Amino acid sequence: MITLSRRLVTGALAGLALSGARPALAGAAALAEAPSSRRIRLGAFTITTLLDADETIDGPWPIVGEDRPREEVQALMRENRLPSDRFTPGFTPTLIETGTQRILFDTGNGEVGFIPRPAGGRLGQALRRAGIAPETIDLVVITHCHTDHIGGLLDGGIPQFPNAAYVVGEAEYRFWTAEERLSAPADSNTYRSAAVVRSHLVPLRERIRFVGPGDTVAPGIDVVAAFGHTPGHLAFHCESEGQRMLVWGDCAHHEVASLSHPEWHALFDLDKDQGIATRRAIYAMAVTERLLVAGYHTAFPSLGHVEARGTGFRWIPVTESGTP
Repeated sequence: MITLSRRLVTGALAGLALSGARPALAGAAALAEAPSSRRIRLGAFTITTLLDADETIDGPWPIVGEDRPREEVQALMRENRLPSDRFTPGFTPTLIETGTQRILFDTGNGEVGFIPRPAGGRLGQALRRAGIAPETIDLVVITHCHTDHIGGLLDGGIPQFPNAAYVVGEAEYRFWTAEERLSAPADSNTYRSAAVVRSHLVPLRERIRFVGPGDTVAPGIDVVAAFGHTPGHLAFHCESEGQRMLVWGDCAHHEVASLSHPEWHALFDLDKDQGIATRRAIYAMAVTERLLVAGYHTAFPSLGHVEARGTGFRWIPVTESGTP
């Protein structure tokens, strides 16, 4: 059941538009050898995070801190002993095996996302390496419709999860399928996302169930409002045997910059103020309710907890925080 704190959540971040991403430094063979999944237990659920892309890119400014001087964001990175102008974001779908269903949250870049192959679009490979055949996925849940989240739905026009049903936010689908989205500049994130919605999501329309905040996706998995970055961005609260996790989609694009300064603008938020409100509310909820978090763009394996720190927050990876 959704608590009051979840009902008050009101915003979200946009997908990470990385049109300037550079080629991967490692070759395809080296990439194939890298760890591509992390599996943990959450009560009776089995949680597997899956690495879809492994690319070091410019940033985090202006992806995070668009409204701040570059030097301010770089100083924060140095204070945390991180490179000031390069980082490796996660692109990390999450699989939940409930015992009766295999439920996949987001589908990665595919052939059309922000990180091109071979560095991106590797979800199918990661699933198979984890011993999971894509045709055994029962349900695909989409947090929002940017190309690095829906690009893996189809490959060469063929559904990658042929036996799955799909869950999409009703407001999100309505926004991206509106004709005016295609009037945006052809090189814009808005146009690219709308075009991929038409090519990769609309063909699956007959198998889509539309949801909104407060709805139940499956037993133990409920929808949480996370609007702002996109109009219908959603998070998902998951609970089994008293253990809880939040799949928060794009509520952070960098585990230090986004959490330390939730008030900083995110470059690809469609509604900057709403995005700020969402980050503050979602992070506070994660702290207060002591939730494990699956953060799509935090560094792989993209699992952690959140703690309050001063006027901001801190991400604690599972490698530091111990068991979920």
